[in-house]
Amino acid sequence: MTEFGKRFSDTVAKLMRAIDCEHQSNNRAAALMSQTIAEDKLIHVIGTGGHSNIGTYEIFMRAGSLVPVNGILDPGTLVSMGALRSTRIERTPGYSAAVLDSFDVKDGVLVIINAYGINSLTIDTALEGRKRGISTIGVTSPEFGDRVAPDHPARHPSGQNLYQIVDVFVNCHMPYGDAVIEFQGMPQKVAPVSTVVLAYTLNLMVIETVRLLLERGLEPPVWVSANLPGGDEMNRKHIQKYKGRIRLM
Repeated sequence: MTEFGKRFSDTVAKLMRAIDCEHQSNNRAAALMSQTIAEDKLIHVIGTGGHSNIGTYEIFMRAGSLVPVNGILDPGTLVSMGALRSTRIERTPGYSAAVLDSFDVKDGVLVIINAYGINSLTIDTALEGRKRGISTIGVTSPEFGDRVAPDHPARHPSGQNLYQIVDVFVNCHMPYGDAVIEFQGMPQKVAPVSTVVLAYTLNLMVIETVRLLLERGLEPPVWVSANLPGGDEMNRKHIQKYKGRIRLM
């Protein structure tokens, strides 16, 4: 590994240790998620922008993750449907309500994933969740949002940051600018860390949710890899229970 690769590895490790210190907010998020499962409701998960959708993919219908996750993957924001289109959509005020309606978000808990935490879809989703009486969890980084000018075109018209308007805020500690490795003579750093820190944070939330369910004497509904012997058979009961309730199953 070169010095630059080592620098990246060390930076990611340092960020993970910072996320480890967010155990109180992580536990509050897990309490909402475990209560939602105990009540036989869904954990709605949305990545409100292009690469933020990777956070949804990380814990939606994945081996070792929770079953009752309603992954909200709106085609308008998917990079695979057009990267420039995705940027325009995430900056469009008023788009969120139709997305939540399409995915039947009426109760349970709403997890909003966006490390930047400033665009219109992000803020509108949090506000819409509040309007619908749904508890909200925001996974984001104030280190970025607090340093972006109030009049930046990427911002929601209100100028708010996600962490300011959710019921539970979990800090993923993405640094300002996202990319972390600098080369001499280049103004732009490389190697973004937002996906890494979001995935790490989300899986810590899943771990603590499972722990809380076990403490309550409940069997945590967790997907088994379909690539393992017997995986399809073990997952069949989950599919039978949630097919029709989880929009993209």
